[in-house]
Amino acid sequence: MAQPLIAVPDDFPSIFRGTPAEERCAGLGTVRVYSARGADDEAELIRRLGGARAAINIRAHARFTERVFAACPELKMISIWGTGTDNIDLESAVRRGVTVSNTPGVNANAVAEHTIALMLAVARRIPKIDREMRAGAWPREMLTQLMGKTLGVFGTGAIGKRVIALGRALGMDVLAWSARGGAAEGARSTPKDEILRSADVVTLHVRLSPETRGFLAAHELSLMKRPSILINTGRGALVERSALLDALGNGVSAGLDVFHDEPLKADDPILTLPNVVLSPHNAGQTPEVIRDGLLRAVENIQNFLRGRPSDVVVAPPA
Repeated sequence: MAQPLIAVPDDFPSIFRGTPAEERCAGLGTVRVYSARGADDEAELIRRLGGARAAINIRAHARFTERVFAACPELKMISIWGTGTDNIDLESAVRRGVTVSNTPGVNANAVAEHTIALMLAVARRIPKIDREMRAGAWPREMLTQLMGKTLGVFGTGAIGKRVIALGRALGMDVLAWSARGGAAEGARSTPKDEILRSADVVTLHVRLSPETRGFLAAHELSLMKRPSILINTGRGALVERSALLDALGNGVSAGLDVFHDEPLKADDPILTLPNVVLSPHNAGQTPEVIRDGLLRAVENIQNFLRGRPSDVVVAPPA
C-alpha cells in the first residue's frame, strides 16, 4: 500500500523544516513542505495540496475554502498548528469528509504572558518613555498602576484562564465572560456590557467565528471606561476596525498583537497613534510553543491515520 502524502503548504516564514516534527512526520508518509510564500493564493494552495491525504496548516493566510476542498478530493484531514479555525470553512470540511484537528492549549502560557506584557507596556508607557529617553529627554509623566484595577477577560479557554491567574497575581480584580457560561477560577462571571463598563483593562481571548466577528463594535467600545486599555491577542476581526480607531482617539489605549490586515501596510493609521503598543502577531512565537505545537500537530495526523483522531474540531459523520 502506498504511503499517504502529507502536505505542509504554508510553512512561510518557515518553522517546520529541519525540526523533530518534520522527522516524525516523515515516518508517517511522504512529506511535501512548501516554505515559499504563495499559500494565500487559492489556486496555488490547491496546487500544493494536490494528492495529499493530510495537511498541516501552519499559517492563517492559507484559506481552506469550499473551492479548495472541491479541488482536493483526496484530502481527508487538516491538522492545525494552533487553535484558530477562522481560515477553514468547517461546514465544507464536514460535507467533503474532512476531519479538522488543532492543538488547544499549547500556546496558552506564551500568549497569556504576551497579553500581560502588552498590558504593562501600555499602562507604564514603556515604548514611549524609551523613545523619549533615547532622544535625550527625561520624562516624568504619571503612569498607571495595575494593582487594584479591574481586568475584564473575554473567553475562558486555556489562554483566558492563564491570563486570569496572572492578573490575579498582579493584584487585579478579575471579571470574566464566556460564551459557554459558567464561572472561571479566580474571576467573577459577569455579563459582557457590565465588564465593558467596569474594567480598566479589557482583553480578548474568544475564538473568531461568524458569531464573534465584530465582537466589539461601536456600541461596545462606547461603553468602555475613559481612560481604559484594550488588549487583543486573539484576532483583529474581533474588533470592528472603524470603531477601534474612533475609540483610540477618544480615551482608550491599546496593546495589539493582531490586526485586520496582516502584515500592516505602511499607511495604516494605527501606526501613527501614540497610545498603542504593537507586536506582529507573534505572541505565541517561542521555541517551546513551536516545538510542542508542531509535534502535537503531527501526532494528530498519526492518530487520524490509525483511526483514532485526536483534538478534533469537526469530523464527518461516522
